[in-house]
This record gives sequence, C-alpha cells and structure tokens, in this order.
Amino acid sequence: MYLFGASGHGKVIADIAAASGIEIKAFIDHDISKTECYGFPVLKTIPDNTDHLVISIGNNLTRKKIAEQIDKEIGTLIHPKSVISGSVKIEEGTVIMGGVVINSDTAIGKHCIINTNASVDHDCVIEDFAHISPNSALAGGVEVGEGSQIGIGASVIQGIKIGKWCVIGAGAVIINDIPDYSVVVGNPGRIIKKNII
Repeated sequence: MYLFGASGHGKVIADIAAASGIEIKAFIDHDISKTECYGFPVLKTIPDNTDHLVISIGNNLTRKKIAEQIDKEIGTLIHPKSVISGSVKIEEGTVIMGGVVINSDTAIGKHCIINTNASVDHDCVIEDFAHISPNSALAGGVEVGEGSQIGIGASVIQGIKIGKWCVIGAGAVIINDIPDYSVVVGNPGRIIKKNII
C-alpha cells in the first residue's frame, strides 16, 4: 500500500497499517523537499504498478481535491483496536484510528477520518471527507455533512444534523442543528462565522 501525504497524519496511518499487517511501500507527496517520512521513501508521483493507496492528508478540502485526481484503487484502513459493529458501512479511503467505537447501522462515507478514541453511536451518517476528531462523541442518529470537522472533545446530542463544510470547535457541545459552512464554538455551541472554502 502507498500513502499519499507525507505528514504527521500519514505517520498515524502508517502505524494503523503496521498494526494490521499491511506493508507500506512508500509515501507519495508533491513537496519536493520531502524525501523520507517515518522511515519510508517519499515519491513524487504515484507508481504505475500501485495496487492500492490511502490518502493520508488531514485537511478535508485538500483530501477531496487529491481524491478527485486519483484513478487508482483506494483502500481503507481500520485500526485493530477499534470496535465497529458488523452492521456499519464504511466506504473507500476512510481511516479509523485506535480506540474508536462505531455502533450499529452507522454509515461512514468516502475518505473520512474517524480519529483516536472518537465515539460514533447508532444510526449516524458521516458524509464524504468528514473528520471526527479525537475524543469527540456523536450520539445516536447524528448526521455530519460532507467535509465537516467535529473538533477534538466535541459532543453532539442525538438526532442533530450538521451541514456540509462546517467546523465544530474543540470541546463544543452541539444541541441544535447546524447549517452548511458554519463555524461553531462553545457550550452550548454558537455560530461565530461562516466557513469560506
């Protein structure tokens, strides 16, 4: 497997691969100053013989732009120390870190990040390119729109709908639906501005 994005986020994904017994051949990164990352070589282009790869870029919008340019098979990586119900649906490109719990009938879209110790309860819908940050918690039936980020330690009560390309600040407590492109902070969460992408 190849990882596209030689960064700190990529190192964590490389560890997931190692814990899962998957060999990482190299990182790929367009930054010409990078020649090595976490003991692996950094290539500038995707090799023709690539079997499959994962985009290891933390920024949601950048991850989407890269995904739209790649015509190779995209894999998923799931840490063996995560707990995932057998009824959960996970699409290509998604990475799930250690300590994550995802409960029944949840749907995770393409190229999502479900980060360390995040909790996603039953019947949630996480759309493509979303990032559920470390130690955040989504109660049952929460919907997270495309490209949105739930900040570290944030909590979302049951049945809430968070629009696309939102940023939910660290530690925020979300008790009302959030419209597209909102930046939200505080307890209870309040919209402080619109996210320009």
